[in-house]
Amino acid sequence: MSLPSAVSLPLLPTPLADGESGDPTFVAGDPGGAVVRRSVLPGGVRVLTEAMPGQRSATIGFWVGVGSRDEAEGEHGSTHFLEHLLFKGTRKRSALEIASAFDEVGGESNAATAKENTCYYARVLDTDLPLAIDVIADMVTSAVLDPEELEQERDVILEEIAMDSDDPADVAHEEFVSAVLGGHPLGRPIGGTPEAIRAIPRDAVLAHYRRYYTPAELVVTAAGGLDHDTVCRQVQGALEEAGWVLEEGAVPVPRRPGKPVEISGAPGVHVIRRAVEQANILIGCPSLVATDERRFVMSVLNAVLGGGMSSRLFQEIREKRGLVYSTYSFSASYADAGYFAMYAGCSPAKTGQVIALLGEELDRLARDGISEEELRKAVGQLSGGLVLALEDSSSRMSRLGRSELVSGEFIDLDESLARVRAVTPAEVQELAAELAAAPRTTMVVGPFDGPGDFGL
Repeated sequence: MSLPSAVSLPLLPTPLADGESGDPTFVAGDPGGAVVRRSVLPGGVRVLTEAMPGQRSATIGFWVGVGSRDEAEGEHGSTHFLEHLLFKGTRKRSALEIASAFDEVGGESNAATAKENTCYYARVLDTDLPLAIDVIADMVTSAVLDPEELEQERDVILEEIAMDSDDPADVAHEEFVSAVLGGHPLGRPIGGTPEAIRAIPRDAVLAHYRRYYTPAELVVTAAGGLDHDTVCRQVQGALEEAGWVLEEGAVPVPRRPGKPVEISGAPGVHVIRRAVEQANILIGCPSLVATDERRFVMSVLNAVLGGGMSSRLFQEIREKRGLVYSTYSFSASYADAGYFAMYAGCSPAKTGQVIALLGEELDRLARDGISEEELRKAVGQLSGGLVLALEDSSSRMSRLGRSELVSGEFIDLDESLARVRAVTPAEVQELAAELAAAPRTTMVVGPFDGPGDFGL
């Protein structure tokens, strides 16, 4: 069957001819013989797999499209709290039994909380995939949220927050996001604040769990040595055994709207005093949402400006002037907001000079654009990174989850490479000009009382 490279993944896909399953299914190919398939199970549970011929391992992820931005007042920090608590026991397994299940087969398991989703995942031998499905399904559906375990994890999370607050680079990044996104829920820290974690009651965490951990919210993605129909049967069986009622004809929850919202951040220079030997600097502005077609242009822009040792920031600020050890640019995109930033760490005495140089490099990119040689290098860098990033099943499992939750479009490797190679110097300059013209937010963490201490 011949299919396009980029396959749309609507909420209820049109059935394609499939001799193995009567479920609504999309099928797509990827280089190397990998086959991507998507089915919607009863209850609205979505299952996406990528069968990778020759792989003896597989990675499975159970995604819930809820992150820190979705927490109601009085529930801030509950999404990350749940990530911890789901490993602490279910009606069927103790915390030790959950950990032992993966240790006994040499597998790896973990979880990640983000601003717009949460994922529980495991990498195991292909023969142990049924075990991984059973254990993670049990965690997602049947966590007991034991009060004693919750109080213990409260202390653990407070220690985690304290550890992060001791790292000035982490503080700079967190405070920059809060400043640039202002009152938008995406500006809140994923882990919550110490005050929120101390105050949140078990009932609030439980309410958050019951509200979002439902069949219609669940997305299961897997990649490696597997069979799609077998994975669908095992997922459905594990969920039903756990007591979830999977109704026929139920539909998944809609994806988040991809329309940008107005951001009312706090442009200007912000200083957080810390008695440190190195100042941490971030300069940036609101930027593209996750579904913006210019995201490939942004990738090229970042590669040229601050994406490696040959980038403009690295060459100008570190190699030519010796002012910093680390400097780079990056962007982050979400459903309705995003941001772009440049980072540098330097001695406090050089802070004003480095801030000026960061701004000048962005302005020069907006004014003069990039050369064909820079474009060629950036495309090569990004192409190699795309290929290398998909060499293991974990990366491909994550790609499926992001495709389903964010855009509803699966873009295979060849199409991704084609979109990067289609970027032009004019597009990069146009986007750079847009970023350079936006009001800038500058965050500095260092031994300063205010901007006047470094000449601003």
